[in-house]
Amino acid sequence: MTIRFQQAMQLMRRHDPQAKEDGFHLLRPHAAEHIDELIAEFAEERHDHGLRCWLLELIGEARSSQALPVLIEQLHSGDESLRSWAAKGLEQLDTRQARQELWKARANGLID
Repeated sequence: MTIRFQQAMQLMRRHDPQAKEDGFHLLRPHAAEHIDELIAEFAEERHDHGLRCWLLELIGEARSSQALPVLIEQLHSGDESLRSWAAKGLEQLDTRQARQELWKARANGLID
């Protein structure tokens, strides 16, 4: 885990909204470099819904095939926000499997 990732996560966990935004934007251009750490943080985070959404958004921004299982799982989540970020991430990934999962989710009424 790099210092950049640790600093960004510390900022994103603060109570100060600006610090949270700063942490998110520190990681955003480097999401692909930190895909493993982002997936691990997403799996561990259970309490902060906003942070979970941001982590899933960053996972999608990474445009990595490693993100596919997480994005597919969250596409079927009971949480509409997570489903939305998963769909966006799958659209950005734009692989055959990602497109198939999006098609199935739309056909089943999970997403628009």
